[in-house]
Amino acid sequence: MHIQSYQVGPKRRRQTRIAALCVGLAGFFSAQLAFAFNFEDVADQARSLSQESYSAPSSNLPDSLKQLDFKHYSDIQFKPDASLWRSEDLPFDIGFFHQGMRYDTPVKINQVDEGQVEPLTYSPDQFNFGDSGVDPSSLQDVDGYAGFRVNHKLTGNSKQEMMVFLGASYFRAIGGNQRYGSSGRGVAINTALSSGEEFPRFKEFWIAKPKKDDPYLVIYALLDSRSMTGAYRFVVRPGADTVVDVRSELFLRNSVEKIGIAPLTSMYLFSPAQPTSQVNYRPAIHDADGLAIQTANDNGEDQWQWRQLANPQRLNISDIPVDRLRGFGLLQSSHNFANYQDLNDRYELRPSLWIKPLENWGKGNVELVEIPTPDETNDNIVAYWKPDADLPVGEPINFNYRMVATRNEQRLKNPDLAWVDQTRRSVGETTQDNLVRKADGSTAYIVDFKGPNLKDLDANSGVSVEASAGDNGNIVDRQVLRNPVSDGFRVILKVTAKDASKPVEMNAFIKDGTGRRLSETWSMVQQPHD
Repeated sequence: MHIQSYQVGPKRRRQTRIAALCVGLAGFFSAQLAFAFNFEDVADQARSLSQESYSAPSSNLPDSLKQLDFKHYSDIQFKPDASLWRSEDLPFDIGFFHQGMRYDTPVKINQVDEGQVEPLTYSPDQFNFGDSGVDPSSLQDVDGYAGFRVNHKLTGNSKQEMMVFLGASYFRAIGGNQRYGSSGRGVAINTALSSGEEFPRFKEFWIAKPKKDDPYLVIYALLDSRSMTGAYRFVVRPGADTVVDVRSELFLRNSVEKIGIAPLTSMYLFSPAQPTSQVNYRPAIHDADGLAIQTANDNGEDQWQWRQLANPQRLNISDIPVDRLRGFGLLQSSHNFANYQDLNDRYELRPSLWIKPLENWGKGNVELVEIPTPDETNDNIVAYWKPDADLPVGEPINFNYRMVATRNEQRLKNPDLAWVDQTRRSVGETTQDNLVRKADGSTAYIVDFKGPNLKDLDANSGVSVEASAGDNGNIVDRQVLRNPVSDGFRVILKVTAKDASKPVEMNAFIKDGTGRRLSETWSMVQQPHD
């Protein structure tokens, strides 16, 4: 690993010059001159950068790298022995991604060690080029990396990749016995607008070298785009559930029509809630199948909503208004292999990603964007927080939150409220006198609720369903059945659309005989002609 050293930013240099004037006290102040690099240094850079005109990144990649397809790009592998800190017996080490394919602009990466910022220099000697067809001797003019990976001992005695920063402002993290699924992003700008989405990018990183007993890793990042700059700090705590605390300070260069805070991105192709029209041995293909939202009412009590995801025939945008956000996330509701049957992609190992604000974000909306996709290679789901308040241009804007990657979704939930265990869609049917079932023209939704608060309730407990189908739907039948297999309750709704060319917005929850809510709210949009 090639390393060059330089002192930290302008503010630190000013402090050094001032201290140097105190010649007679040089010995006394010598320990004070090793100022530790911290978040304020990155924020200073983001503020200064926001006052300059935007300069789009440029690429100096040869065509042999730019024109790679995914397979041949994947053949370029970083050499594990070249990982930063690999030989130092630290809890983390860092590997790097080569530029190529769509990752065609360099990202500057530094390590911070004992108050010194040390740029990390790319060399083709750090990579195996395999069958990529790229001649490493032609890459002497390439500068920088595409991104980096964090390695840690999640399970067993050897380090494994557990976090990645690669492409624009995307990042992924996993815990023990998990596989990558949904992703986080720094910020979303003008997502799903006809004017086109703007993709900010992390242009520079600073990775703080950990000590031998550190259970966490600190990463700083500088974000830049045409409309915005930003400073980020990620404190990564790996484990069975990996936790990432994110601190951000944003600066708008100009007003923006729509800003998405703490955006999450995922893939949903099909599931029993929206069965595929093609024959497929896999019952479901998705990295997440629901958007969960936790809010607080006027009394400070938890309220939960589960929005079933969809792969729509055309772009669908849903705004869920929230007065006080407690959390939201893209969740993988089942981690049972039988529900996926995929030995290669192992969708049951994909974690849910949960966002918990670390302060009151005020009023706003959780916006869900669902994009049509013909296959599982495209991320077609985006969710983020959209504040109601106009964000000031030129002033610092702070949003701090915690992101959790988990397969134990119940740790997030309120045990006093049942959650949606599964959603299934079917043709609505009636049973004729001869016991043969016949389609009745409706669409049936079978929703199973499960939770500790339902276990002691039976069919005589007065459990009922509160349901609606919006202005364009009719609920022609509703049933609530005790589910002895799950110790929960099953709701069956039969729905028809008044206008088949328009969507139907459905909501339902179960309550007891006194009207007390027993579950989170299930919601789903029946797509036009779906």
